[in-house]
Amino acid sequence: VVASFACLSAAFQPQHRVTIANTNAHAANTMEDCLLQTGNHRSASALFLSRVQQEDMYAAVHRKEYEMKAVSQQHKSTTDPVRMAMSYSQESASPMRLAKALRRVYEDPTNPANPDSIDQTPEQTERSQKLKELGMAEMGMRRASFIVDIKRKSLSRPGETFCRYDDAGLVAEAMVRLGADAVMVNVDYKAYGGDMSELKSAVRAVRRASKTAAVVMKDIVVDEVQLGLAKEAGADGIVLIASVLGPALDNFLELATIIGLETIVECHTRNEVQRAIEIFAPNIMVSNYDRVRQQYHPQQAIQLAGMFPGSGG
Repeated sequence: VVASFACLSAAFQPQHRVTIANTNAHAANTMEDCLLQTGNHRSASALFLSRVQQEDMYAAVHRKEYEMKAVSQQHKSTTDPVRMAMSYSQESASPMRLAKALRRVYEDPTNPANPDSIDQTPEQTERSQKLKELGMAEMGMRRASFIVDIKRKSLSRPGETFCRYDDAGLVAEAMVRLGADAVMVNVDYKAYGGDMSELKSAVRAVRRASKTAAVVMKDIVVDEVQLGLAKEAGADGIVLIASVLGPALDNFLELATIIGLETIVECHTRNEVQRAIEIFAPNIMVSNYDRVRQQYHPQQAIQLAGMFPGSGG
């Protein structure tokens, strides 16, 4: 379970801007089609919603579905790298880089999941056995994971750019060197101000800075091709939003597991958390923000903490 969620800002200038002016509805639609045909999805999405003052989650999902139809067409060839990434199962054991980073196994010298683990002393073994018999095996204290959410703007704060930087890779590397266990890179330009090139930049930067930190692609996932995009970019995992995918969450989780892509399932309600637990989601993030009603509930994650196994109820 993701124990902490942080969003840090960097005072840099934005790299990409799209300005649309003096266009009528017919011209905008024509230009939008041209941009999609040339593969400029960022400009197309900006143009498509340039007339919309405020975008909520419903509008964002419909926009994303429209965009992904064009993306799927571009990557429909069986020899396309993205299509290949989502078409072949991973035969070797998954390194579980994301799960290990979130659980901070590298700080536990006796944890078998730690590649550098050491055997317990007889005294430690005896103590562990007694704690297990008393039902207190999971009572040990550990520091919560430190996660950085890299984005320039957010759907929860429409019309506001609160984070300015030129390269998400530089931000990701700086945060990892400061101790971040994982970085989330937002790749939806309209909603969060990022794109796939920044995800790839972040992957390269984090790999240089750390052997254990994980990189997660954060997007409004509505199409399976997005799993292929994340895999092809080298990301360790991807965020799946329970309120967006609904019943399709099972299929997305299964496909991600098959191709060797780890997942974080974002939940808000009790039912969403229960569903994620029932389908064995490996990593669950409880958000205090209700994306459907666009309301913030500061105590939501704390109130649902008792639902997770080993939390003490």
